[in-house]
Amino acid sequence: MTPHVDVLTSREVPLGGPRAMRVRRTLPQRHRSLIGAWCFVDHYGPDEVDQTGGMVVASHPHTGLQTASWLFEGEIEHRDSAGNRAVVRPGELNLMTAGRGISHTEVSTPGTSVLHGAQLWIALPDSSRNTGPGFEHFAPAPVRGPGWEARVFLGSLLGASSPVTTHTPLLGVELMLATGKTLEIDVDETFEHGVLLDVGVIEVDGTELKPSDLAYAPTGRSTVTITAHEEARLLVLGGPPFGEAIVMWWNFIGRSHEEVEAFRKDWQDQITVDGEVVAAGSAVADGRFGTVDHDLPPIPAPILPNVRLKERH
Repeated sequence: MTPHVDVLTSREVPLGGPRAMRVRRTLPQRHRSLIGAWCFVDHYGPDEVDQTGGMVVASHPHTGLQTASWLFEGEIEHRDSAGNRAVVRPGELNLMTAGRGISHTEVSTPGTSVLHGAQLWIALPDSSRNTGPGFEHFAPAPVRGPGWEARVFLGSLLGASSPVTTHTPLLGVELMLATGKTLEIDVDETFEHGVLLDVGVIEVDGTELKPSDLAYAPTGRSTVTITAHEEARLLVLGGPPFGEAIVMWWNFIGRSHEEVEAFRKDWQDQITVDGEVVAAGSAVADGRFGTVDHDLPPIPAPILPNVRLKERH
């Protein structure tokens, strides 16, 4: 018997910006925190930048994860404390490795009128989570068949593979389907999979999805069948069950409450003078998270909750 497909619906959360651009979040949720090592999935747009203010995310820190940025429309400029500066464009992957600590900014470019894409995080295993920060860019060539087109940005699927470095086996694919197309995809039985619908109406193994829904398929299946009732674009994510408990709060992934508390303190120590966050254009102190060449004031960490942070499995 084929394992059942569950549907995770999204919730709207504010991302920031002058008029509070909002995103639709499907991971993490109370009853599911990870799909493979994928631990965070935001879907946004299409947003008219002159109405939402676009993406204006000032310098902020990360630990213990990789960020995967994937756009359908628009452009975002990325700058980080490892000295990397790049523009995220549709159909191109920007993968930033935080490791033991990095800070970065994400700002939509002046020429962007519509912003539409997905922001994804990947939890690093204990063996890699204290690695140095890094950055990779990859523009996958499309592969095509009757009624479908795919871009494989992580892992291997449909005869295409990505050379991008990951620290656990992973799958990340953009897939476009014509109206009425049914595609049966051979997948790794040891992987669990997620299908995030961007536009259109589809069924995943007979279960219908609406835009921003995320279908979860557990391990134990050799195929995933997707049918498009309307022309559709979607992301297929996957990986073997992560197998480690993580503590995830704000922009940090650690292994204990105390570790995350220390990450927060390190960031606050870097960006404050006499208890006040440094002004735009002022120097940020050296430390775990480095400094980003940008004129936006850094984002202070929220106050930790009054309860102990729980492990996610």
